[in-house]
Amino acid sequence: MLIKLLMEQPIVFFLVVAALIVSISIHEYAHAKVADLLGDDTARLLGRVTLDPRSHLDPVGSILLLLAGFGWGKPVPFNPINLKNPKRDAAIIAFAGPLSNFILAGILAILIRFVGVGSIIGSFLYFTVFYNIVLGTFNLIPVHPLDGFKIVAGLLPPSLHIQWMQMSQYGIFILLILLVTDATNVVITPIINILLNLYGL
Repeated sequence: MLIKLLMEQPIVFFLVVAALIVSISIHEYAHAKVADLLGDDTARLLGRVTLDPRSHLDPVGSILLLLAGFGWGKPVPFNPINLKNPKRDAAIIAFAGPLSNFILAGILAILIRFVGVGSIIGSFLYFTVFYNIVLGTFNLIPVHPLDGFKIVAGLLPPSLHIQWMQMSQYGIFILLILLVTDATNVVITPIINILLNLYGL
């Protein structure tokens, strides 16, 4: 997908790649920062509490992003033992990623009103807003290993929480089915459009 864009519109390609790098980096940084604030220093000791993209980009995920238009960042590890309330705090850490994407998208959407979308800077800002919204929305899907799965887990009572976590072993297969059948687009595209309208784009 992006390779074709490189061949046809190289400038747009580099703007999109830069926007994706920013979006993924802020997402993973938010996970790491919130985990650190909640008492777990695992991510900090691994050098993940940083906005440096080199700490957050996964080699395989990045290559697939360029070749297939779908990829991922390097997951931020945390140790539940270090958290005061592991069930609740794990959900907060998970929610921090998508929330950071939506907040950044909102800030940049305001800047676009002053810059416009006709320039290179304006185009970069627009792509960054768009992909932050996409990344934030996609990760809220309640399927393991996405953030939405952990968020739901944190909201469930203990009895249902155990059953929910047992479903994690099937998550990757469910996610692959959703991607292959394009069901994810059917679910998140309307939400993305609503958010773009809310942001005035």
